[in-house]
Amino acid sequence: MSITALLLTLVFIGLTILLSLWQRLGLERDLLIGTVRAALQLTLVGYVLLVVFELREWPFIVLMVMVMILVAAQNAARRGSRIPGVFWRVLAAITVTEVMAMLVMLGLDIIPPTPQYVIPISGMVVGNAMVVAGLLLNRLQSEMEASRQQIMVALSLGATARQAVLPVLRKTVRAGTIPIIDNLKTVGLVQLPGMMTGLIIAGVSPEVAVRWQLLIMFSLTAVSAICAIVLAFLTYPALFTAAHQLRTDALSRSG
Repeated sequence: MSITALLLTLVFIGLTILLSLWQRLGLERDLLIGTVRAALQLTLVGYVLLVVFELREWPFIVLMVMVMILVAAQNAARRGSRIPGVFWRVLAAITVTEVMAMLVMLGLDIIPPTPQYVIPISGMVVGNAMVVAGLLLNRLQSEMEASRQQIMVALSLGATARQAVLPVLRKTVRAGTIPIIDNLKTVGLVQLPGMMTGLIIAGVSPEVAVRWQLLIMFSLTAVSAICAIVLAFLTYPALFTAAHQLRTDALSRSG
């Protein structure tokens, strides 16, 4: 794609801004900031990747993945800012998810141990885990609030915090994995996924593109479930005191 063609894609942003102005949606500022940030961030990352790809050294690969995880954890943690230690819990969940995904892919020789494969796929894994983590924190707090009376009754009858909250955790984890499972059911019928489309545009045969897309879809499905389960069970203890009393001050949702 030429620079001219790239600049012409700003027509889509301009059209969105005009629609926002017309309907007084107030999206113009966020759209402009998001557009500028996306362009700058992706351009910077592109140059960083050129250096990392040339060096092909594992310390640089690990460092870049760690930066991805830190930024993702910070962003997702905003959804549960009232929960004590939420950043570290999200960081742990996303890190576990990424490590497990890479152990499987590299350990089974599904992908080569090179930055050209590890970094982009890690980005998709971490990004998906970030979205799941944010959704789960929002849903967990709302479900806890909605089930407050049932939880308190269970606690008063002698249930532990884990026993009282387990039905809520199961419901929350299921809700957190619904988007990726729905996408798995409809992929190819409703949409052609981004990776597959990009590979086809780049000249790769559709058969090979489908294989890579299936790898991503299957791995992201597992990533969603793993991240949701790990984060749910890491987070719920922060919603109770050491005496198994519900901390209502941590239930109000933020952001």
